[in-house]
Amino acid sequence: MVVAEASTFGKYELLERIAYGGMAELHLARLAGDRGFEKLVAVKRILPHYTAQAEVVEGFIEEAKLAAHLQHENIVQIYDFGRAGPDYFIAMEYLAGKDLRRVIAKLGTLDMRLPLAHSLYIAARVCAGLEYAHELSDYGGRCLNIVHRDISPQNVFITYGGQVKILDFGIAKASGRPTATQTGELKGKVAYMSPEQVTGQSVDRRSDVFAVGLLLYELVAGRRAFEGEQMAIMRRLAAAEFPPLAEVAPDVPAPVERLVQRALARDPDRRYATCGELLEDVEGFRGHAGQRGTGPALAEFLQWLFSEERVAEQQTLSRLI
Repeated sequence: MVVAEASTFGKYELLERIAYGGMAELHLARLAGDRGFEKLVAVKRILPHYTAQAEVVEGFIEEAKLAAHLQHENIVQIYDFGRAGPDYFIAMEYLAGKDLRRVIAKLGTLDMRLPLAHSLYIAARVCAGLEYAHELSDYGGRCLNIVHRDISPQNVFITYGGQVKILDFGIAKASGRPTATQTGELKGKVAYMSPEQVTGQSVDRRSDVFAVGLLLYELVAGRRAFEGEQMAIMRRLAAAEFPPLAEVAPDVPAPVERLVQRALARDPDRRYATCGELLEDVEGFRGHAGQRGTGPALAEFLQWLFSEERVAEQQTLSRLI
């Protein structure tokens, strides 16, 4: 976190910048109302030098419109969208915790892997959120056909309370979105793309299934399925050539290895057809193998893993509010 002097931004008070990169920045903010009402939120706004670029602004607006439809416990909640001066913004729920990228990095410094029960619980919650998004209809009852296209450790957040939240539908593909990426364009994080996405073909919900398979592979193996320089990753991804999970992590139970293998099939027709189907197999294994991870157990683990950082974050937050 970057501590800075609080500033007024429309009806919000920006307390500090949480993250910065790409075309936007994220701030911890406070919404104040009558009779002492207060609510902490996260405000995402376009960086000033992008506000004059119509394509960026339109993409940001479409992200807000799409996110407004998403109401699920495993997807970050959007509260507000608007404009303060020249700056467009999205206000969303403030989450205290860490994204999976930081969790994996921290575990790496300790030469640890995430316990299998937690890995399966996280994968199950991501599947649940994606299945909801994939099946979501607009107010007229038409399926939106949403595909996230950017499921990666950076976009899966674990709160200190043990909640699992999918972040950033900014490049999501949906029916009728005027700014949806066209066939042949490449957007997203290369190491977490599906073969059809990395080769510029059209994608559907099975592309997100592949991404969940990559996520689960990394969690249980302690390493990415595809590593190395970007062009080499793209070549191996296009062919879905990755080290078998049974070789890199032989202690992983065979049923988990099989479901990851199916999720990572090169041919979309050989994958799970939906995240709901993948969720059923993950939950089935969790039930039969005694790997019933829970939100409270995940919360306890995360609080232990980031105990020092959490104390510093709480001290910073208490100074700000």
